[in-house]
Amino acid sequence: MTHLKERLSSPKPVDPLPSDQAAALSAELGRMADMAVYARSLVVREGVIYFLGKRGGARYLGIIRVGSSLPGFIGTESTVSVDGMVASLQVCPANAANARELRAQLPFLAPQGVGLRKSVGCGDRLGLATPGHVRAVRRGTMYPIFAQQSIREMTRTGRTPQQVLDDAMWGVFQEGWRDGYGADADHLKTIEDIEQCVLAGFVLYTFDPGEYVNDQAAMHDADTLRAKVEQLPWHEMETSWSDLRCHYLGRTMDVGDFAIPFDELTLLRAVAKYARAVMHTVQLYRYLVGRLSGSGRAYELEVSVDETATPTSPAEHYFVANELKRLGVQMVSLAPRFVGRFEKGVDYIGDVAAFEQQLRIHVAIARALGPYKISFHSGSDKFALYPIAARVAGDLVHLKTAGTSYLEALRVVARVHPTLFREILSFALERYATDRRSYHVSADVSRVSAAIHSTDDQALERLLDTFDGRQVLHVTFGSVLTARDSGQSEVYRFRDRLLAVLQEHEEMYYQVLEEHFARHILPFS
Repeated sequence: MTHLKERLSSPKPVDPLPSDQAAALSAELGRMADMAVYARSLVVREGVIYFLGKRGGARYLGIIRVGSSLPGFIGTESTVSVDGMVASLQVCPANAANARELRAQLPFLAPQGVGLRKSVGCGDRLGLATPGHVRAVRRGTMYPIFAQQSIREMTRTGRTPQQVLDDAMWGVFQEGWRDGYGADADHLKTIEDIEQCVLAGFVLYTFDPGEYVNDQAAMHDADTLRAKVEQLPWHEMETSWSDLRCHYLGRTMDVGDFAIPFDELTLLRAVAKYARAVMHTVQLYRYLVGRLSGSGRAYELEVSVDETATPTSPAEHYFVANELKRLGVQMVSLAPRFVGRFEKGVDYIGDVAAFEQQLRIHVAIARALGPYKISFHSGSDKFALYPIAARVAGDLVHLKTAGTSYLEALRVVARVHPTLFREILSFALERYATDRRSYHVSADVSRVSAAIHSTDDQALERLLDTFDGRQVLHVTFGSVLTARDSGQSEVYRFRDRLLAVLQEHEEMYYQVLEEHFARHILPFS
């Protein structure tokens, strides 16, 4: 009896299969379906075998079962003989419709709520990185959020929320991950942003009210702050300035091992800086609750105020979290603006001891007013901080990464196609001055310009280990991925060639990602 017939006829299927059996069965299915089958993707369910394969650079879903084909899937169907047993073979493109149907058949492929589990967000700007992320996550103890992208990143890469979620799901399926994953709609600022991601099926919604934060409050005197506070639309806060003063002024808030005093200047500054951000967050949250309450779908919230000019003081953190709680907002995580600099693609810049001291207070506030997790945005490559965050925050931590997977993709390109890498880097140097405007970065372009001409092909990838090279390439991803050939507006200048290199060398890409992400995850395990 062949492996295939045995699995199709077994009344008690083994799932997942042992690796040797999966390899033998995937080879058999590959010959039958005329594609290279990913052995870890095999799922055996009571007379049905699901698998993912690759043919001509494209991925396909395969389904084989005894008898007629499964309804709901779109693709080709054929009748095959398996040792005299008649079976139906379906080969379906890995598209949105088939992804939706597959999630219905295999619930572990649908994103889930994360809650207060220690977690890591694995953003992917190309849609190919999830298998590498899965391999790294297997080595640690953090709960993964494999589908994560901000509206800003989607706009810059020309992707949709549905594509982001589906690409992650196919990667989860390919690697045979059965232990659940989250989907984070990151840095949402409007109701329209929320609606796009609700329709796609995201579960974690990260609200970014940064445009409503008054960074100038840190420099104003008491009289200026008082005037601004008195002009706030207090009806939207569902309280009054007088009542708020009674609740905070002159009090010292006990948060475990720390005490947070609220004198008049501290309170004025917190209210002037963050009250409008609180109001906007409440508006977005109530829309989300109204949209999904009673739907049977899980949803949860992160609040992010990290992309602001000035750090979030302990008193300001307390004020934001306490007011959101008073107004009925339930969150699983909050991303403050920390002391020091969390620049894109590079390690932490600042006083590590000062960071640790402030983090201890932030975590104490999160325990007292939640509990909720402290979220680290721009969290990739902050290797100096991971042991501290793991020790101080314990399980109340969410590490959010995004652009570092794109940089590791470029590392593969530098190794196997140095000419293309040089083209991308030259273009990135042209775009850096423009693209850096919405990011906190400080690369010296002249150092990269000098290196591109003095570096031989074998050493090119070392530019991805330099501060300046990483930042120049990090923030220009959108321009690189959407640039068109001059005179041929329908042809991408770099995107298709970049994706083709990664697809041809996918195993190298997965290995590079696994090692890089293990450095992020293992300190928390």
